[in-house]
Amino acid sequence: MNQIAPSPRSRVVRVGDRGHYDAATLHAILDAGYVCHVAFVHDGQPMVIPTAYWREADHLYIHGSTKSRMAMALATGIPASVAVTLLDGLVLARSAFHHSMNYRSVVAMGVFEKIPDEHKMAALEAFTERVAPGRWADIRAPNRQEMKGTMVLRMPLDEASAKIRSGPPKDDAEDMAIPAWAGVLPFTQGFAMPVPDPQLGAGVALPDYLRTLTSR
Repeated sequence: MNQIAPSPRSRVVRVGDRGHYDAATLHAILDAGYVCHVAFVHDGQPMVIPTAYWREADHLYIHGSTKSRMAMALATGIPASVAVTLLDGLVLARSAFHHSMNYRSVVAMGVFEKIPDEHKMAALEAFTERVAPGRWADIRAPNRQEMKGTMVLRMPLDEASAKIRSGPPKDDAEDMAIPAWAGVLPFTQGFAMPVPDPQLGAGVALPDYLRTLTSR
């Protein structure tokens, strides 16, 4: 199994046994999410920007307007960090101190690079297919002007770690007799039934790939 050697920055220190560094775990968490938070420093001010992302092989990709502050800053090669968190449940303990959450998260650090213009279309197709597999064939591809105004950047996942908490609360022995309900309140996310555009033409049926997403 491909293992990413933790660096001093990426090694999980707090509750270190929750840390994971194998590529399979990192990729599975990233592939289950849609939104990441990108952190960087711009003009001396720390910034954290939520944005859509996707993964291809050992790189994390984002895109944005060529005039956006984030895209322009990251394209200069400044250091950045990316975080993705998936909430799996609320952990309700017998004591206030031991309440927690079950989660899966990834933190990656490194430098983004702007991908060449000749590779942008393929990257945006991969992004579209990541969001809704089968969608690219149904829609108009970006035109020349839209491509000109879009920047795609990627960061290698060679300095990253996953952190996972699962299972029931971990109450102290002396609290086990407290007559309060304890356990896990699972949290799940999924797609509801699609809401059609009011201007959708008659006879345009819901595609099967969207039915598949809503049935997950």
